[in-house]
Amino acid sequence: MTEPILRLQDVHKAYGALKVTDHVNLDVRPGEIHAVIGPNGAGKTTLIGQISGALAVDGGTITFDGQDVTAKPMHLRARAGLSRSFQITEILPEFTARENVALALQARQGHSFRFIRNVARDRALNEGAERWLGELGLAHRADTPAGILSHGEKRALELAISLATEPKLLLLDEPMAGTGREETDRLVEVLTGLKGRYAMLLVEHDMGAVFALADRISVLVYGRIIATGTPEEIRESAEVREAYLGEEGAA
Repeated sequence: MTEPILRLQDVHKAYGALKVTDHVNLDVRPGEIHAVIGPNGAGKTTLIGQISGALAVDGGTITFDGQDVTAKPMHLRARAGLSRSFQITEILPEFTARENVALALQARQGHSFRFIRNVARDRALNEGAERWLGELGLAHRADTPAGILSHGEKRALELAISLATEPKLLLLDEPMAGTGREETDRLVEVLTGLKGRYAMLLVEHDMGAVFALADRISVLVYGRIIATGTPEEIRESAEVREAYLGEEGAA
């Protein structure tokens, strides 16, 4: 079997007596979408923070692309190809969609930050940005200031920015949050198109999106993984229904 691109072994964190992540064992295989679901307060955001490097672990190991990154800071994990997106959309609202992606491409090339007017004149950066915008269905919005895009379009733009950095793994933190049904369906379509090309760890409350996208699902409750399996196995798990899916009415 192919080695996982990401592996967590006994990862845990506590604040006093409160166990936020409780000896989590989890892996993501190349090209798969592995979803993490669970009720509010389950520890999902903390887990994403630990994987990205935003939060230190109290114990356990995090291995990414064959390297132990447990003690590495966020910027080194990002440079190694671990990209976190969503939950809070992070774009430059006064710049166009094209300029936002072009700056990500420039950063990936290792150039120091330059004024946007210099980026705007760089043909290669702009052509690369337009390619990613086209893939995400935003080609017609290339010259639109990012701040006036719809919420779903901003989500798609942030994904284009992440992809422009050539990630090996995408951490997708509640990409459907705040989107309407039509925008959610569009994001599901976009992520489906990327499936197999990128490994993704998806944290999401929209169970329709999760079951449409995920190859495997892990259920996190009170900081502990209570089950991991295919969507069908998770649907059929009595323990999962009792702990989460039943209360969400998502089965």
